[in-house]
Amino acid sequence: MNLRLKINLIVGVLTLMFLAIVLGLQLRSMHASVREEVVAANRVTAQLLDRTVWLYAAQGTSGMLAFLQGVGRVRSNDIMLLDTRGAELYHSPPSEYKAGRDAPGWFTQLIAPSQAERSIAFPDGKLIVRSNASRAVLDAWDEAVVLCLSAVALLVAVNGGVFWLVGRTVRPFGQIVEALNRLQTGRFDVSLPPLPGTEAAAIGAAFNRMVGELQQHIEAERRAARAEMELNDKRELSRWVDRHVEDERRVIARELHDELGQSVTAMRSMALSIAQRMHALDPQAEHAARLIAEEASHLYDAMHGIIPRLTPLVLDSFGLAEALNDLVERTRRSHAGLAIDAQVALAEAPIGADAALALYRAAQEGVTNALRHGQASRVALAVDYDGAEVVLTVTDNGRGLPPGWPAHDGHYGLRWLAERLQGLGGRFSISPAAPQGVQLQVHLPVPAAAP
Repeated sequence: MNLRLKINLIVGVLTLMFLAIVLGLQLRSMHASVREEVVAANRVTAQLLDRTVWLYAAQGTSGMLAFLQGVGRVRSNDIMLLDTRGAELYHSPPSEYKAGRDAPGWFTQLIAPSQAERSIAFPDGKLIVRSNASRAVLDAWDEAVVLCLSAVALLVAVNGGVFWLVGRTVRPFGQIVEALNRLQTGRFDVSLPPLPGTEAAAIGAAFNRMVGELQQHIEAERRAARAEMELNDKRELSRWVDRHVEDERRVIARELHDELGQSVTAMRSMALSIAQRMHALDPQAEHAARLIAEEASHLYDAMHGIIPRLTPLVLDSFGLAEALNDLVERTRRSHAGLAIDAQVALAEAPIGADAALALYRAAQEGVTNALRHGQASRVALAVDYDGAEVVLTVTDNGRGLPPGWPAHDGHYGLRWLAERLQGLGGRFSISPAAPQGVQLQVHLPVPAAAP
């Protein structure tokens, strides 16, 4: 059932109730009017005949009969003349007013008052006067018929007018429904024209605003999805580049360690052998050979200093714990006066190669920042495993975080660390250490760290 039909039904029911109340009041008024008319006419007729009958009673029954025949029909009354034996000598003639028609029986019972009868006795007989409301009831019936026909016409006119007006009023809602259906099918470019009526215009304006905001949200989501896709692609590319860089570093480090290291060692050995042979024969040649041996030794030491910065070969050979201890030992040797220690408690933590390299680089970045930016004199490195994640903590006693942090967190090393940890499902945080310094903490879940 649509809104138009509902409104018509409501108006129709209300109109019927109103008409029913009006008809009820009118019927009540008709009943009172007929009763008043009939009772008054019966009372007046009876009083008139009561005073007149004795004038004609002396003439006998014939005189009374002549009088009644001369009177004829009295409205709303039936007059009968009876002799002493009760035989009817006279009955008033029927009314010629609306002759041949009578109101329905149910309407007569509803409107007509109870029949009143008066008896006037005289020596030769008896006169009976009875009330007759048939003509008054017929008049009331005719008025009721006209009233009902007028009510039906009014009901039809009102409902017809309401149906037309409501149809014209709700016509814009069809456009709104059509626009909503088009919007449901994915047509987000739909819009409504200015609609007639205050409510329809407000709904249309709200619909157009909603579509506009929806288009903006969809475009924003598309841009966000596109940006996220591009970001993911860049992250994948960055991880691919990092992986290949690490592979190349590892290859270069192994080449330096295996090939160049052996070559430099062989050069140093040959230079020392030449120096021993030329000890007695040619002092200058011996000195040159020893210089070559010293330079080869310096080259060997420099090469071994470069290899850990390229890739921690000890990480592939002995694991994360030994690699971290090696990092601490090399840092201690290269920075005189630095107090650095490590507490590595990994137990049987299932750490994969990528995760181990990420943790090692995080420790390397933390130590480097503590020495380079914090000017720290003490650094503590700790690695713990609680069965769910690996936690690496680097704490120093340096100058602390710069003012305005994290506005200064754009260091390439930290950005690289954040991207690598995010790719492995981990995270890191940097916070002030007590009483002074900085604390770097890395959390790496075991499932991401598992091989």
